[in-house]
Amino acid sequence: MKIRIRGNSVRFRLTKNEVDRLCHEGSIFEETNFGTDSFRYAVKIAEIEDLSIDFENGQIQLLISKEMLGDWNVNNRVGFAHSVSSKTGNTIDVLLEKDFTCLDERGEDESDNYPNPKANINHG
Repeated sequence: MKIRIRGNSVRFRLTKNEVDRLCHEGSIFEETNFGTDSFRYAVKIAEIEDLSIDFENGQIQLLISKEMLGDWNVNNRVGFAHSVSSKTGNTIDVLLEKDFTCLDERGEDESDNYPNPKANINHG
């Protein structure tokens, strides 16, 4: 799972196995250890109506309803987007999407990523 944070927007990208685990097990998480503390990020199924996000105790948690998630692991839907109002009145743009292979070589393992739909487009 990858996250990208820019200002008040947070994007989560999930590989095929992560999407499968989320759909079957109900949650996935990652942790980055900084030595004295860790930063955790998670996606979980919850009883809510739309995407929701929270940050507490060093963890970003993205919540999605089981109904919304549905059969995401076997359909062609790329992702889900929602603007969430925070407790302080700010708006946070949230995106949960499948992680596609890059069109340019980046030197990272993308063997579990979804095939990039733009890879088959003839650019000539």
